[in-house]
Amino acid sequence: MAGITHTVTNQVPPLVQYDVFGSDRALVEAVERHLTPEAREDGLAELSALGHTCGSAQVQEWGAQANENPPRLRTHDRYGRRIDEVDFHPAWHRLLGKGVSAGLTAAWGRPGGHVRRAAAFLMWTQVEAGNCCPLSMTHAAVPALRTDPELAAEWEPRLTSMVYDRALRPAGQKPGALFGMGMTEKQGGSDVRANTTAARPLAEDGTYALTGHKWFCSAPMSDAFLVLAQAPGGLTCFLVPRVLEDGTRNVFALQRLKDKLGNRSNASAEVEFDGTWARRVGEEGAGVRTIIGMVAATRLDCVLGSAGLMRQAVAQAVHHCAHREAFGGKLLDKPLMRNVLADLALESEAATTLALRLAAAYDDGGEQERALLRIAVPAAKYWVTKRCAPVAVEASECLGGNGYVEESGMPRLVRESPLNSVWEGAGNVQALDVLRALRRDPGTLDAYLREVGQARGADHRLDAAIKDVLTDLADLEGAEGRARRLTERLALVLQGALLVRYAPPEVADAFCAGRLGGDAGAAFGTLPHTLDLASVAERARPEL
Repeated sequence: MAGITHTVTNQVPPLVQYDVFGSDRALVEAVERHLTPEAREDGLAELSALGHTCGSAQVQEWGAQANENPPRLRTHDRYGRRIDEVDFHPAWHRLLGKGVSAGLTAAWGRPGGHVRRAAAFLMWTQVEAGNCCPLSMTHAAVPALRTDPELAAEWEPRLTSMVYDRALRPAGQKPGALFGMGMTEKQGGSDVRANTTAARPLAEDGTYALTGHKWFCSAPMSDAFLVLAQAPGGLTCFLVPRVLEDGTRNVFALQRLKDKLGNRSNASAEVEFDGTWARRVGEEGAGVRTIIGMVAATRLDCVLGSAGLMRQAVAQAVHHCAHREAFGGKLLDKPLMRNVLADLALESEAATTLALRLAAAYDDGGEQERALLRIAVPAAKYWVTKRCAPVAVEASECLGGNGYVEESGMPRLVRESPLNSVWEGAGNVQALDVLRALRRDPGTLDAYLREVGQARGADHRLDAAIKDVLTDLADLEGAEGRARRLTERLALVLQGALLVRYAPPEVADAFCAGRLGGDAGAAFGTLPHTLDLASVAERARPEL
């Protein structure tokens, strides 16, 4: 009897041993579009290899192990000496080693480096998002360090190295180094100018002793950290090494690790400074201006991370529905489920297309591209990260009760999905930064309008949306109360313009209908039934 009742049928094969890159048509097309001919062949081969790594059973198991075995804080050794160390599961170190060797911290000096890294980061997030935090901060520290050529010459080769060394020893003795960041304090949050950590100048020029408390310090076992503190000349950026050149531990007292909703494989700590040695980065009083390059780069990584999470959620949902049968046929072939999947696929493809376009702007480096980044990065960070949670939840529902079970992997995606909207400045901060860019630098709006203007005339709904945005922008007085609405429209119009230019017609048509034309409801799965939804959903289907 047991053998009969426990016969397993109509179950979906695991989405494993597949090419995460090659199966993502939107990502492949974006990389081909933005890489120069000289970098394209090597870039595609590199990303294909990483795509197979990301989809392998071994690496996916490492991701699950790292998530299931969160880090542990050890403040003292057995003899009572303060050590302030965090122990990670071996899978965490294996993932970091793979991430570093894949070039996730090495974008700044390679042809097409930002596009290649962006695609890799989007894929690597789908394995285990927690280890992407130190990879992101290490990558993003480079522009901040470049404000001090001497420091950059010393540290940049370590940060862009493709070798991971977990040992806690002087960075100068290691083949590669990782960076963290400490800006947030309990009384200020995103208002970093309220920071109270004090920096007292020491005898050696450019060195200081820090005293204070940081409420959030991610990846506390990194080799060095960029920290904001109040120097005599005002809020200033500092480099704080974990281990000093003579091999002694810097004062870096870990008080506790945060018990977070998601991102559990990554340690986020509260840390005390008490005479902690630091080196000034940039001028005194220029802390925000110095570190803003790092913030912008990590914000783009928030967009990429959310795009990666959405892609994995959609891939799992489409894969499930392509194999699961109900009511006499495959779920993928049911009109209502197809509408839901196509709607989710639109959100994923729009996020990927926008994120890779912004990465390409970093590679270009021209003034117009820099102006576009100043408005498009906070707008994308605001909108894409906010779309991640509803996509993850709806995709989980596509699996029914199976999606509510930990073994499916969907709950991990759901828990991770709100994170990127909170980190590096929550929604209001991004919306206000968009307003600030518009008010302070008219070149940002010019760059934005040139970008979306390249798609004008191709879709009447997009043309109308561009006109509405111009009307909204005509009066920025008293705009703070509607900053979220304005930022949302800027992001949606930019996504629509990119899809009209680059995506298949059925994708662009469905996006403009549902996102710009108002021809859809508030929930996923409410697109007009007259659209080619079958093609949109099939395009998002991963191939084993």
